[in-house]
Amino acid sequence: MAFQGALAAAGLAAAFFLWRREPAGTPGEVVVLDAPKQSLERVHYEDASGSVELYREASEGGALWLRLGTKPPRELRANETAEQLFTRFAPLRATRSLGVLDAETLAEVGLKESPRKLVVTLSSGEHAFTLAASSIGWGNPYLRRETDGSVFLLAPSLLPDLENAAFRLVDRTLHVFGPAEYDSLTVTLGSTSRTFESQARAQRPAELVPRDSPGAPDEPARRWHERVWLLAPAQADFLGRGEAPPGGPPREVLRVEYRRGDTVIGQLTLARGAGGELYARTEHTPGWAKLPPWADSIVEEAQKVAVGHWRPEP
Repeated sequence: MAFQGALAAAGLAAAFFLWRREPAGTPGEVVVLDAPKQSLERVHYEDASGSVELYREASEGGALWLRLGTKPPRELRANETAEQLFTRFAPLRATRSLGVLDAETLAEVGLKESPRKLVVTLSSGEHAFTLAASSIGWGNPYLRRETDGSVFLLAPSLLPDLENAAFRLVDRTLHVFGPAEYDSLTVTLGSTSRTFESQARAQRPAELVPRDSPGAPDEPARRWHERVWLLAPAQADFLGRGEAPPGGPPREVLRVEYRRGDTVIGQLTLARGAGGELYARTEHTPGWAKLPPWADSIVEEAQKVAVGHWRPEP
């Protein structure tokens, strides 16, 4: 503990003297990597615990994706927070430029032999950086540009999202259409299915009228579907593109299909994993997403929705 305390004190002292050094660039902000946003293709971050990568998927019109360096790697859609973070790397800016530091100072600020790396890929090529080891313990991270050895002080808000990407940068969206964009839905449970017309769609939730009983809104079905529509798996529970749950592909137990006229615009599939867990998949998710235990009640009530038999409420 005494050694760790001395190390932290030395690091803080080094940070203090570096902070007092006159900045080499414009006060308040300096450009580390000057590049237009449209040239940015990929941001790769890694440390001793793993890696994270944000990249544009050409096959999806440049949509932003997230690759987590798990085994095997997990590819997921990136959310709006990731989109905002991604654009901050081109141009990449820092709060101060500290110039080229000697070996002793590099060690003091955590840049010597640090396992933390950052690679920014532009359409013109890659740009590599080293980040200060996180064990030093102060808020603002130091970054060393590998091409010329220049050291910069980054804003403290740039890296935490990358370091916690699995919990902050995963897109949790299940559908890319809104509740007013479909006019019918079909609930299928095994060999049984039932179609509902969606009415009063400006209201949320909309009324559901069984096609086999026109003019009679099904209030229990409406309440059930509202729970279905509001399903929101946690970010860490999304599996990647092409990734099967433990034990193999799950077995489908329920499907809700959404239509606008005669066109299918989306669907939600619930499936049971080998261990009894419930998973969801939609037209938008890259793979399966594990649902919380309470979602089992949605499957249990789906039988009554599909056949239209409801017990009177007490």
